Parts: sequence; structure tokens; C-alpha cells
Amino acid sequence: MNGVAARLAGFAALLAVVFGGALTVGAAAGPAVGIAETAPAPAHGEGAGEHTTDMPETTTGAGHADGGHASGAAAAAKGLAVSQDGYTFTPLTTSLTAGAQEDFRFTITGHDGLPVTEYTEEHDKDLHLILVRRDLTGFQHVHPTMAPDGTWSIPLTLAEAGEYRAFADFVPAGGEGLTLGVDLRAAGDYAPQPLPAPARTAEVDGYTVELAGDLVAGAASDLTLTVSRDGEPVTDLEPYLGAYGHLVALRDGDLAYLHVHPHDGPAGPEIGFTAEVPSAGTYRLYLDFQHQGVVRTAEFTATTGAEATVSAPAATAPTPSPAHEADGHTHE
Repeated sequence: MNGVAARLAGFAALLAVVFGGALTVGAAAGPAVGIAETAPAPAHGEGAGEHTTDMPETTTGAGHADGGHASGAAAAAKGLAVSQDGYTFTPLTTSLTAGAQEDFRFTITGHDGLPVTEYTEEHDKDLHLILVRRDLTGFQHVHPTMAPDGTWSIPLTLAEAGEYRAFADFVPAGGEGLTLGVDLRAAGDYAPQPLPAPARTAEVDGYTVELAGDLVAGAASDLTLTVSRDGEPVTDLEPYLGAYGHLVALRDGDLAYLHVHPHDGPAGPEIGFTAEVPSAGTYRLYLDFQHQGVVRTAEFTATTGAEATVSAPAATAPTPSPAHEADGHTHE
């Protein structure tokens, strides 16, 4: 019996060594963690298809990054997917005639596949629609109307032929804010325009907008835009959609979307923003501001990298705003 007991004790000791080693290896390896990698943005003018996989989709954070409360670089990129979190941007109009005013119609469908009819108002509207050609020209920020069945519509004029990207920026009732994107075509020969040369000043309809600050990839950065007219600071900017200014940023190449809003402050001449861009690269910035009943857009090109720089703007023609809310103009 003593021999049997000795053999059993030796076997138990061997098992303890084997299982103890396995536990040690498992603890060293740790739990498996999935890592989402962000692919670099394509070069300017590449590709016009749906970009649904080059940035990870997120379920937190609104399409509007108010006051710079972005939740990280991955969360900052929006508008690359047609569907997210059970919601889908479904265009009922996929092409328009360049230079002609035509209705653009679409729905936002929910988890049940039916059009969404209830939204949480954000910045005075249930849904913001942003359009831009893929060379980052022809920017429009408009506000369609919704029929009782959930169909959205708005008269649009796409001045030039080419491939456009349409972004629906909205908050479904009881849900998180989303920005979904689809492609839209204006038939004809597409001649992409190069981005402007470097500068920090935009001229639009007699107004001068100066941009101070630099974009920093993956980090919050402060931008200040100062509005003047005929050399005098504009100190009586008017609220437009509940703010003295709105800023949209689009990444060159895939048109990843970032929408930021200003800090609280006086009605000019300075409008302060905090923005967080998801990656190094080139971005187009569009500032909407309202003065004397007219909304204007100042445009800049900003480049991130080892040394962030800002390049020259292109002025956008002025558009009357509140009095022309359903006339298909650039701003509504």
C-alpha cells in the first residue's frame, strides 16, 4: 500500500506541474482583443463608390461634434457608410441633371426596414443634408422637408456634372446621432478641380474670414475664424440654426465627414471651434455664417502632418437664408 500511495502522490504532483504551467501561459497571453485598423484615405479624386469599410463604424457620438467632445479619432470620421446601427440612407433619386433644379428624394429606414418618421431636433432641424462634389467643390448645406410617410425631398441644383456625395446628418428619436452617406450623379463630363494653394484667408461677397489654428490628427485642436467686412470686424453676426457659425470638414479622397460647432461666445468677430480629425491628410473646411439675413460660406483647405498648414480658400456665392427656406438655394 505504501508503494501505491507513493506512486499516486507522484502522479498528482505531475498533474499539478502540467496544469500550473498551462495556467501561467494563459495568464501571460491574456484575453483576445480585436483591433480595428484605419486604412489611409485615397489620394484626391480617387474612387466614387461607397466607402463603407475604411473606417470602423461606431455607435457612440452624434454626427455633430459639439464643442469638440469627439470620442476619439475613429469616432470622428462619419459619412463613409450608407448603413449604420440599423439605419439606412436610401436615395429614391440617384441622378440629377447638371444645371437644372430637380427634386432629390430619399428615406431613412430603421431597424424594421420602414422609413423613420420621428427624429430628435438638432440645431433647429430634424435632418441636415450636406452635398459636395468629389473634388470638394459645389458645397451645399440644405434642409429637406419630410412627408408624413417618412419621405424626404428638396429641390436641388447641381451646377456642374460629376460624382457627388450626399450626407444625411440626423438623430433618430431615442437614438444616437448618425451621419450616413450616399453617392449622387450629375450626368456629363467630370473635370475635377485642384484644391487651392495655401493661405489662411477666405474672401466671400465682400467679407474676409481669417483662420487661426491648425488641425492635429487624432487630437482636439482649437480653430478660430474671424469675420470682417471692408476692414472692420463684424460684431453682429446672426444665429444660423441656433449658432453663430457652423463648420463642416471633409477629408480629401474618401470624404470622411466631421461636423463641429462653435464655443459659446459673442456675435463675432471671432468664432471659436474645437475639432478633431481622424487621421493625417488633407481636409476641406466649410464655414457657414449669417449676417444681415444672408448665409455665406467661406472655404479653406487644411493639411495635417508633422507641421499642420492651412491652404487657400475658395469663396462660395451668398445665399439668402430664412426667407428662402424651400427654394433650393445653397443654404436652407
